[in-house]
Amino acid sequence: MKRAYPIVMSKGAEHVVVFVPDFNINTQGTDYANAMEMARDAIGLMGIDMEDEKEPIPRPSDVTAVPKEHEDDVVTLVDVDFTEYRRKNDMRTVRRNVSLPSWLNAEAERAGVNVSAILQTALKQELQITER
Repeated sequence: MKRAYPIVMSKGAEHVVVFVPDFNINTQGTDYANAMEMARDAIGLMGIDMEDEKEPIPRPSDVTAVPKEHEDDVVTLVDVDFTEYRRKNDMRTVRRNVSLPSWLNAEAERAGVNVSAILQTALKQELQITER
């Protein structure tokens, strides 16, 4: 699910501070490009945490309704694909119970085959996932 959220960037002496009103969070970056990337990361992290907690992810506010605190603040949009963010950043492992014929398990052990790695490779191939 891809959405574009408004952010407010304020240039400080050393960093660009970012406020994300729809999530009521702040982050910062070394420059505007880095600040936008940090905002995307913060929104992605909050979004997948909310999904895990079965909380609804906020809908993006209208960018024209987001107020500036200072005259030189920059209000812009940052797009976040929560599905893609989870895939790239959620590296937790999940234990699955897999049934194999005894003879196949014995052959895999004898050959020193990592069954988990082969299962991951096969699932990626079946799901047509080319990255990671």
